[in-house]
Amino acid sequence: MLYRSEMASWYGTDLFLEKYADHSKIGGYVSYPDGDVTTCIFYSREEDPKVVGTISFDSSFDIAKANIDIRERTLTETEQAYLDLRNRAKAVIASDTIFKSYEDMNFNIIPVIKGKKKQVYVLTGPKKNGYVIFGNDYLIDFDSKGTMTRCRRLHRNIIQVEYQTDGETMHTHLPETGEFITATDVCTLLLYGKIAKWKNHIVVSDKYLSIWNCDLNSLFVMTMKDARKITDEKK
Repeated sequence: MLYRSEMASWYGTDLFLEKYADHSKIGGYVSYPDGDVTTCIFYSREEDPKVVGTISFDSSFDIAKANIDIRERTLTETEQAYLDLRNRAKAVIASDTIFKSYEDMNFNIIPVIKGKKKQVYVLTGPKKNGYVIFGNDYLIDFDSKGTMTRCRRLHRNIIQVEYQTDGETMHTHLPETGEFITATDVCTLLLYGKIAKWKNHIVVSDKYLSIWNCDLNSLFVMTMKDARKITDEKK
């Protein structure tokens, strides 16, 4: 879901800005899934914003197949819920000192609604090409009424990994991040793994190795105990 949202936002922004002349009217955007379709809407700067552009993608995210509609309309109930959640998250980011900003990086805000469960993931993305960022990511939980119930850092540190062609990269998880690869790690690898020309990315924790295959978009997890056995056998 995070990957689909980010892809729709990436490609949707490029397509919309090509078609929509008055950029000064754009207040922002938000993306959301609907079945196999992922939609990115752009809304106006008004106090009661209107949708000024709608870009929808199928599962291939082939821009040639994108549905582009720049007619002005009111937000649907679903779109209003995603926009409200995004705005609430922006207010939390602006007021909570847990969030750390870095030069040449920006926060990517990804609202997720599943039934009554409302969450916002906040990823850190690079403004420059040539490296991938893991960490400095956050998860904000909201109740059904939109009140924040928890805000936590997923990775306490920030890891910059350069693009390279020799195939394998890695980063390490501290105990507070957890033993396994995170949803934000997977999203980042889906977005950048092939661009960076990686074959595998390994997440190392105290007890496990999470191995993401960038060509196959598949995950394999093994215990460190087994990993050490394999290393000893190779020696």
